[in-house]
Amino acid sequence: MSESLSIDKLKHHHRFDEGNPLAERNTRWAVYLTLVMMVAEISGGIIYNSMALLADGWHMSSHALALGLSVMAYAAARKYARDPRFAFGTWKIEVLGGYTSALFLVAIAALMLYESVSRLLSPSPIQYDQAIWIAALGLSVNLICAWLLKGSHSHDHGHGHSHGLSHDKGHDHGHQKPHSHDHSNHHNHAAPKTSDSVDAHEDLNLRAAYIHVLTDAATSVLAIVALFGGKLWGADWLDPLMGIVGAVLVSVWAYGLLKQTSRVLLDANMDEPITEEVREVIADLPLKLEITDLHVWRVGRGKYACILALATHEPVTPEFIREQLKVHEELVHVSVEVNHLSAEPG
Repeated sequence: MSESLSIDKLKHHHRFDEGNPLAERNTRWAVYLTLVMMVAEISGGIIYNSMALLADGWHMSSHALALGLSVMAYAAARKYARDPRFAFGTWKIEVLGGYTSALFLVAIAALMLYESVSRLLSPSPIQYDQAIWIAALGLSVNLICAWLLKGSHSHDHGHGHSHGLSHDKGHDHGHQKPHSHDHSNHHNHAAPKTSDSVDAHEDLNLRAAYIHVLTDAATSVLAIVALFGGKLWGADWLDPLMGIVGAVLVSVWAYGLLKQTSRVLLDANMDEPITEEVREVIADLPLKLEITDLHVWRVGRGKYACILALATHEPVTPEFIREQLKVHEELVHVSVEVNHLSAEPG
């Protein structure tokens, strides 16, 4: 048997994402900072009777929980990375963490809205100086956490390798159609290029954590504006109003995150550019080929798996098709099936 078909060459793993250890470490630090500030803001909001400050503190409590969830997702994905039960790796554990974080954002937005409307209808006096000081401290902590998470994006390194498996099998099902099947797995850790409207290389778990911190920073700014407005101009209604504005802002960001993560979890990727690019590769070949089945879904940051079935009268092999698709490095797991049709009627 030739070296190219040795057992060692044919074996491959299904770990398509290397994780993000820097993001995991920095997210853990963000959790610690958020917990401390959460206690300070909730306590200050109760003591100084500020709805905006309380809203920011409640919002920060959800962040502490969500950021902790992000850390757990990283840890779980790393722990089970080589578990054979995960057919396409554990990257979606991180995506699931991002999706759950988005649900927390929705819940806290609803709480913020309810409490703000209640305070708007039944206003009470606020101790502005103390509340402003705590809100400013909260904003500082949020900016530090945002800086930590912003610098946590992983960088891919080009140390790729590839290995393919090709075997033809003739099956007679009464239709006289020989059937060839190729199953290949090639890995390339160089950053692939994609034209997707949403960055396919983005760490969605990290994005969820980052959005939590950004929404916290935004609500802190709104709280400071409201408190200064009340202190300088006696506009007490600004405090609960900014709580409502914050709730709307959080809801918008939560919706975007839910939409992005749910698409990945549900494998709703057939409208992404890589799918059309696969079709273009087949269409550009000087052969008469018809795509009878095509499935494309994400298995990592900027990495996709593909199942492709073709029907043809041409003497083409699955290995040949697989080689043509290698032009798209983001396809890290490709299965090709070629169904050779019987001769066309004379």
